[in-house]
Amino acid sequence: MKYGICQLSIVPMRFEPTDKGEMVNQVLYGEFFKVLEQRKSWSRIRLAHDKYEGWIDNKQYREISEEEYNYAKAKNPQLAADLLQMVTCRDGNIMSVTMGSTITAIDLLEDDFEGTLLGEPKEKPEFINTALLYLKSPYLWGGRTPFGIDCSGFTQMVYRLNGHRLLRDASQQATQGEALSFIEESEPGDLAFFDNADGDIVHVGIIMQDNYIIHAHGEIRIDRIDHSGIYNAERRMHTHKLRVIKKIL
Repeated sequence: MKYGICQLSIVPMRFEPTDKGEMVNQVLYGEFFKVLEQRKSWSRIRLAHDKYEGWIDNKQYREISEEEYNYAKAKNPQLAADLLQMVTCRDGNIMSVTMGSTITAIDLLEDDFEGTLLGEPKEKPEFINTALLYLKSPYLWGGRTPFGIDCSGFTQMVYRLNGHRLLRDASQQATQGEALSFIEESEPGDLAFFDNADGDIVHVGIIMQDNYIIHAHGEIRIDRIDHSGIYNAERRMHTHKLRVIKKIL
């Protein structure tokens, strides 16, 4: 088994081992992983923090030993707290990294980071403040940063920045936590899931106070939520059909 760590700010993870393949996720600076399969130009990896799998370019990560991987995994997670921060690389160059980048094992990269860190678990009321930092971020399938993010990437990153673990896709996240019977039972920070005509869960957002929800739909935005689903006042219609509300914490 081989192991690796992301040495660049944002690396696309693709469904297939080609630059034309669908981007299903992004690997952020400092995230480490197992290399499940290595080809001439591409590697299929499994991220340590959520076990998500996909293909990344061999030129865009650095190999580490099993001992270094276990060392990183044993440490308490530390994440970059600000929208955009700088890392001084071991060659002396300066590189920008985004909010949520992993600084846990920066010593393995021999880089230097002097910004603000997050790592300690926080209570649910703090989640909304974190979610609002992403407001107006554009929707990007597979994205996980304020410069482009999808619905489940958004919920995962908000929870992760507050010290809690969510799986990557909306359908996976829907398997976590405890189902609630009514919206009135929910608290800010709980997750609402929405399905399509086939009954597949395809969307997720974060419950706010007073029957509002913050979610990724074109952009990170705030809309009303009721027993039917998400109501877009601008379009005067429901855009997503409610399936279930889950209390993760």
